[in-house]
Amino acid sequence: MNVSHPRRRVVFWVLVMLSLAAAVSGFQWIKRAQAVPVKAEASAVPVQMTQVSLQDLPIWISAIGNVQALNSVNVRVRVDGELQKVLFNEGQTVTAGSLLAVIDPRVYQAQVAQAQALVSKDQAQLANLRVNLDRASKLAAAKAGPTQDVDTFRAQLAAQQATVQADQAALDTARLQLEFTQVKAPLTGRTGQRLLDVGSIVHGAEATGLVTITQMNPISVAFAVSQDDLAQILEENAKGALQVVAMTRDGRQEIARGQLSFIDSQVTAASGQIQLKAQFDNGAAKLWPGQLVSARLLVQTRRAVAVVPSDAVQLGRQGNFVYVVDADQHVQPRLVDAATVVDGKQWIRQGLKAGETVVVQGQSRIAPGLKVTPVKTDTAADLVEAAQ
Repeated sequence: MNVSHPRRRVVFWVLVMLSLAAAVSGFQWIKRAQAVPVKAEASAVPVQMTQVSLQDLPIWISAIGNVQALNSVNVRVRVDGELQKVLFNEGQTVTAGSLLAVIDPRVYQAQVAQAQALVSKDQAQLANLRVNLDRASKLAAAKAGPTQDVDTFRAQLAAQQATVQADQAALDTARLQLEFTQVKAPLTGRTGQRLLDVGSIVHGAEATGLVTITQMNPISVAFAVSQDDLAQILEENAKGALQVVAMTRDGRQEIARGQLSFIDSQVTAASGQIQLKAQFDNGAAKLWPGQLVSARLLVQTRRAVAVVPSDAVQLGRQGNFVYVVDADQHVQPRLVDAATVVDGKQWIRQGLKAGETVVVQGQSRIAPGLKVTPVKTDTAADLVEAAQ
């Protein structure tokens, strides 16, 4: 009995079933593979984007600055005596010439009176010698008196004139000493801590002063920049005084605007820096001597340059690049020549044109060729939420 035929039929149908199963499975795999790009194409990645704009971009040099008074004077007494009056308050603004304190003037008033009396006495003697000389001259001319008397009176007159001049100088000195008993402000400014009390015996030779007066307006800020910037600073400053902005130390808030007023005559060899000063109108007293600020020197303004937010620029293996969005909302990376960053704005020297669209946030979630969709957001967290 031949049983090979039924076995062949079984094997045949098994092979047919396996072929059909493979065909169905392959069809489904192809269908799924074809569906993947469709799904990716439909799911655009949300990103924040902006257009490249042409702007005037200020070029700043920043440095830590120290606020300095243009003038600061330690007011010292010039004569000895008892401090009778103090006529100012600590921290008060005083004007030049205003009376600050009074030293007991009685001794100096007496010295002035004494010197004045001596001047009067010697002037009287001088007048008498003039009369005697005139009389002796007339007698000698009339042959009624010796000419020797004329010579004697002339010599005495000259000596007395010198004495009167010395007396007058002594009187001027006494008056000056009396004037020094009134201590006056040498400049307009703000008083510091009072160092002498009423009733103190003061001496003109003492180094300790009565008070320090600091000029508050105008005021200066001293800062140092690299010698590498010196050539550009000199070139631009020759066209007109450069603008300097004093900011808070963290650079977030503007305090005052002034002008560059001083460039040192030499570079500090040890640091390779050069000292600069800027002068500010400080009528509002926003700048304080000794205060640390961030000084920003405006050396140049670039006109109509391509600018993007600094967050748009990424660093890759080949250098700086940005993701550019085409008309179909697909992104492609593009190398750019990125220059200065000013207040969050990146100057692009080459690689972008005005009006082109670039990705600002969300770069970590995209790849070349992907489709993106714009969202109005400022944080990465918002981008993640928009993508979900």
